[in-house]
Amino acid sequence: MRVLFWSGTFWPKIGGVEVLAAKLLPALQDRGHEFMVITPRMSTDQDYEDDFRGTPVYRFDFGNPAVFSDMSKLRATRARIVELKHTFRADIVHINALDVGAFFHLITAREHPAPMLVTLHGDWANIPAAHDSLISQTLRQADWVIGCSKAILERGVEFAAQISSRSSVVYNGIEPPQLAPIPLASDPPVLLCLGRTVADKGIDIALEAFARVESRIPGVRLLIAGDGEDRAALERQAADLRLAGVEFLGWTAPASIPALLNRVTAVLMPSRQDSFPLTALETAIMERPIIASRVGGLPEIVVDGETGLLVAAEQPAALADAIIDLLGDMDRAKQMGAAARRRVESQFSWPQHVDAYDLMYRTLANRKTEGPSIQPAFPR
Repeated sequence: MRVLFWSGTFWPKIGGVEVLAAKLLPALQDRGHEFMVITPRMSTDQDYEDDFRGTPVYRFDFGNPAVFSDMSKLRATRARIVELKHTFRADIVHINALDVGAFFHLITAREHPAPMLVTLHGDWANIPAAHDSLISQTLRQADWVIGCSKAILERGVEFAAQISSRSSVVYNGIEPPQLAPIPLASDPPVLLCLGRTVADKGIDIALEAFARVESRIPGVRLLIAGDGEDRAALERQAADLRLAGVEFLGWTAPASIPALLNRVTAVLMPSRQDSFPLTALETAIMERPIIASRVGGLPEIVVDGETGLLVAAEQPAALADAIIDLLGDMDRAKQMGAAARRRVESQFSWPQHVDAYDLMYRTLANRKTEGPSIQPAFPR
């Protein structure tokens, strides 16, 4: 069947959502699904039309305010999307990771009616749940809503209570890498923060906690793998705290992550918000215990005391205590890592993830739809 994959972010940008989509589409193509991707143009030098492994990708300047404020640009964008919809004739529209561009699907939904599936990713903690917001309107018109975690789906219900009866959780999945896990680093112990260097990931909290850990455990190291807008500020923080054991590695290619995880003892995820980080699954499959904040979807991955440790968010002292406790009992840390891998293999496997979307596509395609009940006003 034909699926219009309308994604708030897409390859070649690298992040959990993008990496997941880059694997999911080819896997579903192997099961007979055909895709067309509509996604934002991420930079001015990015082509408007592209190809991803045989799938056509059409990019639009959804992030440019002029597309919404300039009537001629708005009309032109709408017209191009209508043309693509008429040409592709999708059996399903899958909105993956909501962003402002979803507005253009809503105002063209009647041009080629098709069941709409919405997958919720991301962190919405600071977004007010307004009834008239684009998020609320999109969710109300969805035929089905999937949350990548229970936490993000519950947040979606705050925006549109109606989705309670037409929603489900499909956890992100992962395949075991070809590289096998090796024993945890212990002499010295090595900690890792893996992800974008942005405020939501709480790496500043990890640095403050590490100052306490370093004073208690000689030779302990902290690797920070990732890049982002806060990297320079974090490097200054590490210098101000006079942390001898911190090393900033910069961006790490996805293919290199298993080897990096094999170098460490445990991974820190002191996030301020996180819906369901793929890095947590990547960590667990390499048999590394996770010490994480009790926020968002992290408690759905980390079983406290069994596959890792959970601490209160924004509490560097609690994080430091958990680190010191774990590093003080390496047998326990090893057991947690092994349990983490078993949990991923049973609960978050890649075949389970692909099966769930394949079934959802086929189920929705069999439904008849008359299009959305609410059609946003648009000057024709």
